[in-house]
Amino acid sequence: MITRAALALALTFGLLVATLDARAQQPAKIPRVGILFFGFPASPSEPAPLGRAFVEGLRNLGWVEGRNVMFEWRYAEGKTDRYPALAAELVALKVDVIVASSTPAAVAVKQATNTIPVVMVAVSDPVGSGLVGSLARPSGNMTGLSLLAPALSAVLWNTANAGMKLRFTETEAASRTLGVRIESVGVQGLDDFENAFASIVKLRPDALIVLADTVTVTHRRRTIDFAVANRLPTIYEMREFADDGGLMSYGISMPDHFRHAATYVDRILKGARPAELPVEQPTKFEFVVNLKTAKTLGLTIPQSILVRADEIIQ
Repeated sequence: MITRAALALALTFGLLVATLDARAQQPAKIPRVGILFFGFPASPSEPAPLGRAFVEGLRNLGWVEGRNVMFEWRYAEGKTDRYPALAAELVALKVDVIVASSTPAAVAVKQATNTIPVVMVAVSDPVGSGLVGSLARPSGNMTGLSLLAPALSAVLWNTANAGMKLRFTETEAASRTLGVRIESVGVQGLDDFENAFASIVKLRPDALIVLADTVTVTHRRRTIDFAVANRLPTIYEMREFADDGGLMSYGISMPDHFRHAATYVDRILKGARPAELPVEQPTKFEFVVNLKTAKTLGLTIPQSILVRADEIIQ
């Protein structure tokens, strides 16, 4: 005969098992990654090539969109002044980690949150920009990848980008050591390019170096066309310029850079704190020469330079 106490115990145990079973059947929370990107999407449903490299990096680490991770994309479309509002949107969504793909993007995110983990990508000088305390010990909620390549800074550059200002200062110092005179020509948006080009024509330089950032990369076609039309030898920081018809490029491999950023997101989603992850600097650079453009400009690239190229575009 079942006593009243035994019945009560059985019912209590049954309720406990049912509760545990219901909890076990509840789907696990899928983490969301916010990406604050400097350019445009490839299409409404497809991220830009560098964005695809980042997604590919996460996929290689086992993170598949829709299965165990979700993405929230925000595109600045080459407009630096859009970053603060876009950063605020991602913070309001309470994403689990934010990827900031330039110095202005990282600055905007830093101003928007000090709690959500942030992975910086393509940031010129995170220490000088005040984003982290040091590379080895980032402190706070930010870490990621630094460009730190002041020797590659350009004459044509975005004067609204704090990271570019630091790099241009370094370039000026280097030019004095080399006995080379440089002229600064700044742009901050699409409307500034025509005046910048007019200034370059007036200066009549022997060559042009173009710094890669949100503005210059997004509108690279304009600079490439200008340089070719004016038969101006130009070197760019990203191979995308050379792929699109620029004379030559020397800089880090940006697809590899964005792909490697996925390792930081992976570790953070698995529990690591940004302050525990040192900021990494690039160690691999690539030199690309576009011989088709050289021919258009009437230039003969010395063999001593061609043998150093990682890739030659015929």
